[in-house]
Amino acid sequence: MNSHYPKNGRVILHVDMNSFYASVEMASDPTLRGKPLAIAGNPQERRGIIVTCSYEARGFGVKTTMPLWEAKKLCPDLVIMTPNFDRYRAASKGIFDILRQYTELVEPVSIDEGYLDITDSFEKGTPLQIASDIQAQIKGQLDLPCSIGVAPNKFLAKTASDMKKPMGITVLRKRDIPNKLWPLPVIEMHGIGQKTAEKLNSIGIHTCSDLAHANDIQLKSLLGINGLRLKERANGTDRRNVDPESIYDYKSVGNSTTLPKDTTNQQELLIVVEELCAKVSSRLQQKDVLGTTIQLMIRDKFRKTITRSKKVANPIYKKEDLYHQAKDLFLKHWDGDPVRLLGVTAQDVVEKSEATEQLDLFSYKKVAEKEPLYNVLSKLHDKFGKDSISQGIKAKNKKKSYDQKQDTSFNKDFLRE
Repeated sequence: MNSHYPKNGRVILHVDMNSFYASVEMASDPTLRGKPLAIAGNPQERRGIIVTCSYEARGFGVKTTMPLWEAKKLCPDLVIMTPNFDRYRAASKGIFDILRQYTELVEPVSIDEGYLDITDSFEKGTPLQIASDIQAQIKGQLDLPCSIGVAPNKFLAKTASDMKKPMGITVLRKRDIPNKLWPLPVIEMHGIGQKTAEKLNSIGIHTCSDLAHANDIQLKSLLGINGLRLKERANGTDRRNVDPESIYDYKSVGNSTTLPKDTTNQQELLIVVEELCAKVSSRLQQKDVLGTTIQLMIRDKFRKTITRSKKVANPIYKKEDLYHQAKDLFLKHWDGDPVRLLGVTAQDVVEKSEATEQLDLFSYKKVAEKEPLYNVLSKLHDKFGKDSISQGIKAKNKKKSYDQKQDTSFNKDFLRE
């Protein structure tokens, strides 16, 4: 069986669930099968947006992020359901439990997709046999469809899994790149969004082949170091390892909300900002992290979006501190146009245990007053351990099993709301 595996390289799978939320609902209620189904937030309100939809709904032109009114216009018989996050989390756990039966090297990247490094799993079969077995097992046990990419690295595996949906298995080798990847428009390449594609188009880069052969200096000038990284990807190079521990890394914690109607009332908008700060604060505390940069996002009725951020002197997590910074950003940068969406994000987060307070002219007295308390805490830590007592934010339980940790920090944040 070793002959099917490379001597020096890796074999990576990317498992991508097909129309995940809709598929979970169909597995739960078989009467939904074959019907155009959409999962949407707040179906009774104007702000309802399609989160995902079945392939039957897509046949009518319904798409993710489409407003509900537009989706209903395209498909009058559209069945609309609100998200059931507990059900989706349970299904996701079942999926990753299955994946870990094939290798310990499983890296979840979202609730419905993940990478596997099966290089050392040759006793379970050839790469294609393993991919086929995984697909059949997920379908048989959970009644959920998925597509799988098989490749020598994460980028190519992700690209391959997108090529055949639903229920596809695609192998993408480096020698396949000129025929399968290079003819594609750059916007279709994983890691390139609309804005980046427009920038690349502006210098004559329209296809993945153009990007693969682009001038390094020109790319770096346009996109910085990311330009060179994208060129490497277009040539099939990706040095990232499959990292099971990456699900515990968070760089930011944020919340956003679409308003029921376009709003210009400053007081109402600030109330929304304060509510968002309360949610961000709660999640920061759950994760035992603090934010060092606060970002505010404002989107107007024309979908024009601005984001503004500011670095704070000391890492913060309390609602009132977050709101003070976010309110300041809002008052400075809101131009008075009707607002459709607001978002608040704590960025560049740090572990509470690693955060160091930067004493300044205004805070050093308060900190000095707490010095006796700090001394007592230090003695308790020395006697009973660092995690025996903590201030403000709950202490972490470092003895949690892998599955318990997964339930609390899965996806670096997602579906918590």
